[in-house]
Amino acid sequence: MDFFKLEQHGTNVKQEIIAGTTTFLTMAYIIFVNPGILGETGMDKGALITVTCLAAFVGTMITALWVNAPLAMAPGMGLNAFFTYTLVFGMGATWNVALGVVFISGIIFLALTMTGFRQKIIDAIPLQLRLAVGAGIGLFIAFIGLQNLGLIVANPATLVGLGPMTPTVLLGLLGLLIMGGLEIRKVKGGILIGILVTTLIGMLFGLVQLPSAIISTPPSIAPIAFKLDILGALKISMIGPIFSFMFVDLFDSVGTIVACANEAGMIDEDGNIENVSKILEADAAATVIGSLLGTSTTTTFVESASGIAEGGRTGLTSMTTAILFFLAMFFTPIIGIVPSFATAPALIIVGVFMFKNLIDIDLKNIEVAIPTFLTIILMPLAYSISMGIVFGFISYAAIKVISGKMNEVKPTMWVIVALSVVELIF
Repeated sequence: MDFFKLEQHGTNVKQEIIAGTTTFLTMAYIIFVNPGILGETGMDKGALITVTCLAAFVGTMITALWVNAPLAMAPGMGLNAFFTYTLVFGMGATWNVALGVVFISGIIFLALTMTGFRQKIIDAIPLQLRLAVGAGIGLFIAFIGLQNLGLIVANPATLVGLGPMTPTVLLGLLGLLIMGGLEIRKVKGGILIGILVTTLIGMLFGLVQLPSAIISTPPSIAPIAFKLDILGALKISMIGPIFSFMFVDLFDSVGTIVACANEAGMIDEDGNIENVSKILEADAAATVIGSLLGTSTTTTFVESASGIAEGGRTGLTSMTTAILFFLAMFFTPIIGIVPSFATAPALIIVGVFMFKNLIDIDLKNIEVAIPTFLTIILMPLAYSISMGIVFGFISYAAIKVISGKMNEVKPTMWVIVALSVVELIF
C-alpha cells in the first residue's frame, strides 16, 4: 500500500476501509434517487441504476488513483434536478440534448481548470452569491421532494396547495421523520436507512411489490449510453444552461473540497489546499465520462466528510467507496422496487442540508439581501436553477450600478452577467 502513502498520512488499511465504507453508506441514497429523477425524462430506469453506480465508481476511482484523496464522486443532487426539471421539462429539450449540455459543460470546466481561468471565475463571483446558489438549490430540491411525495400538489387558484393525506403520503412523512431522527443522532447512512425502512413498511402494507430476486446481472446501459446529442446542445438557447451547469458544479466542488480539506489534512503550510487543481480536473473528467455513459453532472460529494471523520486520509478510502458502488450494481432488483414515496423524503433532507448555507449570508445588508433572495426564491418559483442564478447575477450588477459601486464588480463578473442577460433573452 506504499502507493497511497498510508504511513505518511498517519493511517492504515483497516482505518481507510472503514472510512470508505462509511462514505458509501452516507451517499448510497443517490443510487435510488438519481434514477428516480432522471427517469422522469423517459430515460430507462434500469440503465440509470447501472450508470449511476458506474459514474460513481469511475469518478471516485479517478480521485483515488490520480489524486490520492479521500473524496468520493457521484451524479450530483441539484444538478440532476436541473437536468430534468429545467432543461427537459422547462425548456423542452430531449434528454439526449440535456446529456450533450452536460458533456459540453464538463469540457469547458476541464479547460478552465487546466488553464487556471477557473480561479478567476471563483474570485469574481461574490461569496454571498455562491452561498445563495447552494441555498436556492436546497430549497428547489426540497420543493421537488414535497411534490414527489404528494404533499404539495397543483392548485388552480393558488398555483400550489396541500395534497390529500393518502397512505403513501403518510408513509413518506414517516420516512422523513425516520431520516431526520437518524441524522439528528448522527447515525451513519441515516438517509439510506430511512429509504430502506420506508420501502419495507410499504411492502408490509402491500404498497410495494416484492423483488423478483436479490442479486442479478446489472441492467444494460445500452438504452442511454453514448446517446447524447452534442450538436443539439450547441444552440444559443443552451448557452445559459451550459454555464449554469458549470457554475453549479464549480461552486459545489469547491465548497465540498474546502469543507473536507482541513479535517483530511489536505492543507499545506501556506494554507493552500493540496492538489486542488487535480481534484477539480478529476471532477470535470468524471462529468464528461458520466455524460457519455448517460447521467447528469458527476461531482464531489460533501458526504465524503463522513469518511474523513472516521479517519480516511488517502485514496484507499475513496477506492473502497468506488468498489462498493461497483458491487451495488448487482443488487438492481432491490433498488428497482424502491418507490418515490421512499426517496422523496431523501430529497427534502438533502434540501435542508443545502439550505443551511443561508446562515452565512449577510441578509442585514440590503445590497446583499436583494440578489441573494432573488437567487434563492426564483429557483423553486420559476422551477429553474438556471433562472435563479441569472436573476441573482443580473440584480447584483444592477444594484452595484445604482449604488455607484461599479468598481466592486470584477471584469470577469461583467462577462458572467452578460452571459446571464443572453440566457434571459433567449
